[in-house]
Amino acid sequence: MARFFKPQKRTTDTKHKEITINRLDHLGAGIGHLNGKSVFVDGLLPTETAVVQLTEDKKNYARAKVIKRLSDSSARIKPHCAIYDQCGGCNLQHLSHQAQVVSKQQALGELMEKFAVIDQVDCIQQPPIISESWHYRRCARFAVRVENNGQLEFGFRKKQSNDIVNVNECPVLAQPLNDLLAPLRELLNSLKGRRFIGHLELTHADNGCVVLIRHLAPFNADDSALIQAFAAKHNVMLFLAPETDELIQSHGDQPYYEIDGLKLMFSPKDFIQVNRDVNIKMVAQAIEWLDVQPQDRVLDLFCGLGNFSLPLAKRAKAVVGVEGIDDMVLRATDNAQVNAQYNATFYQANLEQDVTKLEWAQEQFDKILLDPARAGAAGVMDHVVKLAPNKVVYVSCNPATLARDSQVLLQKGYQLERLGMLDMFPNTGHLESMALFVKVQKKHKK
Repeated sequence: MARFFKPQKRTTDTKHKEITINRLDHLGAGIGHLNGKSVFVDGLLPTETAVVQLTEDKKNYARAKVIKRLSDSSARIKPHCAIYDQCGGCNLQHLSHQAQVVSKQQALGELMEKFAVIDQVDCIQQPPIISESWHYRRCARFAVRVENNGQLEFGFRKKQSNDIVNVNECPVLAQPLNDLLAPLRELLNSLKGRRFIGHLELTHADNGCVVLIRHLAPFNADDSALIQAFAAKHNVMLFLAPETDELIQSHGDQPYYEIDGLKLMFSPKDFIQVNRDVNIKMVAQAIEWLDVQPQDRVLDLFCGLGNFSLPLAKRAKAVVGVEGIDDMVLRATDNAQVNAQYNATFYQANLEQDVTKLEWAQEQFDKILLDPARAGAAGVMDHVVKLAPNKVVYVSCNPATLARDSQVLLQKGYQLERLGMLDMFPNTGHLESMALFVKVQKKHKK
């Protein structure tokens, strides 16, 4: 009878162990070592010692949870939020904001040095772009659920769980949105159809607050009247989403935000940068680094609704924006018309596929800006190099994919000249960054 090899299942040693943290990773978790293996522990800071229990044990690394902290770092502070130990939104409130910024800069530099094979990153790192660490967040999603006992839960998801932690006030949320939380809870509790509400999305636009209600069944006449009365009383822009791909504006004006003297309209389902102040500084820095001149043609990849494109169009001969989502392309086009930026043209394209034969890809560009999602821009990097722009600014929300994509530019005659950290999400381990690549001019032989 034939016998087949059956690998043994790795078991996790759950005995309590003592560990000392050496540094933070790029997501804010403490890193220590046990038996020569890196162990990631949320909630611990460098120099701190704690008793931990392994929750995951892989071949090359492990994860653990804190059982008891034995010593405290001098950088540790008391978290500002009453539900910090439950909520899954922030993970670095126990570290001073100044120390957070330093840690994120170090993490960015280490990743670029390690994966992009760049020496002396410190020499090119620019001052970080930061904002106030509290009340900076202008948009957030709130989960809603009614328990079997009729109790309403309204708040954020707990850490690594689908359970909801009730939120009455959030210290990182814009204050006008915080002011709506108690009235919203009262409204939800008054609705007969509250069981059919999936979630709420709140946004603080420059012209007021936006409330989007996702509901899984139609509201009856009484509930509809209560919702409309709430919108009128609190002067909010109200949107209803009876289906995932359907959006009905029920009250108020079209939301917008201002950037560089421009007014950008958006839908509450559109992506906008969560931190208004950092976004303003980020766009200004990108313009400065690209050094856009009146004769320049600029390509903006992953352009969204024109956050970078339209400020660039104020300074360039022409700007072409490319985005994968049709609705965002239409919004960007409308925003260009509203702001009289007639030299900005927008196209829809899947930037994860071959774009070589597309109309816009046949044009010549002096400078290129990329602002991809967390997955990065691997699918379009070869074409960026083929277009041979003088300068490339890469705005990233994931330093790991920035480091990966940078290798394409560095191997094809570009030099990394500037690197900066963008603290878009204070009190979290999330860091954004911006990198400037300049094409190295070949020296002509005499």
